[in-house]
Amino acid sequence: MNRKQLAEILKYSSPNEIFVVTWDNQLIKLECPFKVRVIQEIATLKLGQILLIDKVQTTKDLKTVFIINSQAYHYNYFDIIAK
Repeated sequence: MNRKQLAEILKYSSPNEIFVVTWDNQLIKLECPFKVRVIQEIATLKLGQILLIDKVQTTKDLKTVFIINSQAYHYNYFDIIAK
């Protein structure tokens, strides 16, 4: 995927919000900061720790990453805590 194709896809996304499908099939929008729970330890993050997501970004290969205290982590290390 070249830069132009990536820019075309990302023009519909925002670093300040994410859409999530809940356990009961409802589509909700979460705005940053929102809470997550660590489900797999990585770096200094401990299992079960509750954190706030500062921003949501996408890598060049379209993987979602969460920005926490200026550090990027793949989304799969977390469980989103929806209100």
